[in-house]
Amino acid sequence: MQGSDQAEVLFSPLSLPGGAVLRNRIAKASMEENLAAEGQIPDHRLRRLYRIWGAGGAGLLITGNVMVDARAMTGPAGVVLDARAPLEPFAAWAAAARSGGAAAWMQLNHPGRQVRADLGGVAWSPSAVPISGAGGFARPVAMDEADIRAVTAMFASGAARAIEAGFTGVQIHAAHGYLLSQFLSPLANRRTDRWGGPIERRARLLIEVVRAVRAAMPAGAALGVKLNTADFQRGGFRQEDALRVVELLAEHPVDLVELSGGSAERPAMHGVLDGADDRTRAREAYFLDLARDVVAASPIPIMLTGGIRTAAGAREVLRAGVAVVGVATALAQCPTLPREWSLGRPGPGPLPASAASDKATVSAAKQAAVRWILRRTAARGAAPESTDPDAALRLDARRRARLLRRYRGWLAGRTPPRDG
Repeated sequence: MQGSDQAEVLFSPLSLPGGAVLRNRIAKASMEENLAAEGQIPDHRLRRLYRIWGAGGAGLLITGNVMVDARAMTGPAGVVLDARAPLEPFAAWAAAARSGGAAAWMQLNHPGRQVRADLGGVAWSPSAVPISGAGGFARPVAMDEADIRAVTAMFASGAARAIEAGFTGVQIHAAHGYLLSQFLSPLANRRTDRWGGPIERRARLLIEVVRAVRAAMPAGAALGVKLNTADFQRGGFRQEDALRVVELLAEHPVDLVELSGGSAERPAMHGVLDGADDRTRAREAYFLDLARDVVAASPIPIMLTGGIRTAAGAREVLRAGVAVVGVATALAQCPTLPREWSLGRPGPGPLPASAASDKATVSAAKQAAVRWILRRTAARGAAPESTDPDAALRLDARRRARLLRRYRGWLAGRTPPRDG
C-alpha cells in the first residue's frame, strides 16, 4: 500500500458492528486524567480538555477511567459516576467531547486490589492475593457472590447513566491489572468456584458485566472492552488467554476490543519494563507483535494502543489489520495531533526518559506524572511547567497529599461508617 493510500485509510470512516460510525481510525485512548473537581465530578478543566481534543481531529475520544464505586479509586482526583453522582457535570463533559464531531465513550472501571492503602476505601479482588513488587497498596479482600453481583450492577448503572448524560458509548476496562483483569489472571484469581480455574471461568465476570452493560444501554450505543495482550508476568495472563477471551466476547454485541498490556506490577502500558533496553523503550506500537494473532483471529474490530506517536507508526498498525489506532501520550503532548498528521506534519518526539537505573514501577510513576502535567496545562491553555520526570514526580506528590485530604473528607461524609 502506497503512502497516500495509507493516509486515506487512516482518515477513512469505520462502521462498527452495532451501527455506530467513527469518522476516522484515530482514537484518543484513555489516560487517567486525575482532574476531578471536589465531589469527584468533571468540571471546566475536563470540559476544556475534551473540547480541545475533539477539535483536534480524532474519530473517537475515550475518557480516562471513570470509577463505578466511590470507595474504590486509583487516586484521589479520579472521577466517579455511580447512582448518587449528579448527572449535569457529566452531560456538560459529554457535550464538550462531542462538540468537534468525534464519538465520545466513557471508560468505566473498578480498580479492585489496585487501590492505595491511604485512600481508605475498599480493595476487592477475586482472591486475597497482595500486589507484589510495588508498595503502598491496600491488602485485598476476596469477593463473595454478593460483591460480584454488586460490582456487575455498578458497571450497568454507570453505563446507563453515561449514555443518559450524552456519551455515545462506553468502554469496559478489563486490562492493566484492574478488577476485571484480576479475574482474568491466574496469578490474582486463585478461586476454585465458577469464577476461577480455566480461562472460560476466569472470564465469566467480564462476560456478565458485558451482558449487564449491554442490557442497560439503548440500541445504537457503542460498547467496547479494553483487554491485555499479556500481563508480562510468569504464569499470568497470556496471549493465548487473550485469544480465547476475544472469542468469548465475539458471542456478544461488542463493537471494539482495545488491546494493551501490563499492570501495576509490570507497567508495560507505560512502555517501561525492568530490563528493557533503549531500543525497546523507543519503539512505537510496542504491543503490536503480541497482538497480531489476536487481530488475525478476531471477528470484532481491534484497536491497538501503546507508544504510537507518528503517522508512520499508525499506518504500520493499520497494515497489520488493526481497525483503530489508539493514541495517548502523543495526544497529551499535542492535542491536535490527528489534524497535524492530516497535513503531513510530524508528531511529537518521545518524552524525556527516566533514569536508566530506575525500577520499572518508579519510571512508570514518573512518566504518569509528566503526562498529568501535560493534560493539566492543556486544560488551562498554558505551556507545561516541566516535563522533567523527577520534577514532575515531586510536583505530583505535593498535589496528591492535598487531594488525598479532600477525597477522604468527601468519602467520609458520603459513606456511613463501616463496622470495625
